[in-house]
Amino acid sequence: MTDHELLSPYITFTRQDWKRLRASASLTLTEEELEQLRGINEQISLDEVRDIYLPLTRLLHIHVSNNLNTYQAVNLFLNQVTPKVPYIIGIAGSVAVGKSTTARLLQLLLSRCTSRPKVDLITTDGFLYPNKTLEQRGLMKRKGFPESYDLQNLIRFLVEVKSGKPEVAAPVYSHLEYDILPNQYQIIRQPDILIIEGLNILQTPRRKSSSKPRLTVSDFIDFSIYVDADKKDLMQWYIDRFHILCKTAFRNPDSYFHRYIHLTSDEATKTATGIWNEINGLNLEKNILPTRYRANLILTKGPNHKTKEIKLRRL
Repeated sequence: MTDHELLSPYITFTRQDWKRLRASASLTLTEEELEQLRGINEQISLDEVRDIYLPLTRLLHIHVSNNLNTYQAVNLFLNQVTPKVPYIIGIAGSVAVGKSTTARLLQLLLSRCTSRPKVDLITTDGFLYPNKTLEQRGLMKRKGFPESYDLQNLIRFLVEVKSGKPEVAAPVYSHLEYDILPNQYQIIRQPDILIIEGLNILQTPRRKSSSKPRLTVSDFIDFSIYVDADKKDLMQWYIDRFHILCKTAFRNPDSYFHRYIHLTSDEATKTATGIWNEINGLNLEKNILPTRYRANLILTKGPNHKTKEIKLRRL
């Protein structure tokens, strides 16, 4: 181990070292189930699940169990029963890195742990401002940037979840319509675990003239994961995904991006590259990437989408 690794707040694992931590955990996921969980252009395999996600699920199960033990001990100390609140796992990272697949996969694997916890999943897309509001504020080309989110509503949601409220509503976002669906909500009813996935969940408070303390999303997260990859790979994955969408989802007449279906291959590449450079790549550089080392665990992918390194924050 080098001096740099000794001084790092993280323990670094190679893929081979990490897979050994799976221990006796068995894979209950089938290829058919995995196919349902895969995102567009996501290359995750059953081997990836065995080597990377089973050890990760085992680690998260330890944290969740310890949290439950602490809850029970505190209730004994207080001589009263306080509301049991969800253990929140946050998943951050760039557009096209595979956050959604990671979130869905962990939701399923965690729900199959021996204690059979109830695991819910939400994305911060639902807390974007509606397109009408973004257009009024001149933010349509900054969709996904921190200022495009209704942070006050997101914090309100997390406060209610962590307060033990029986039912909490989260707005619903449609990727087809590229907008918030009016009067539609996902209801969260006191799960054991809540996974929240989004671009900016590890963001620190933005500076304001007021000295009043401000809450951030990360204040409510018990364990955070950052899904990482080289910027060149991320751009290529985004372009590849755009090509696939031009031939699939964009063909739906109701799709916000239906206008792109007549692009030639070269035009699609040029359009996707422009969107990446003007919006997603810029957001990654300015807002997302700087939060990477705030995560408890970093999954780093190689050009083939396979995880090549894991960093776990020391206790």
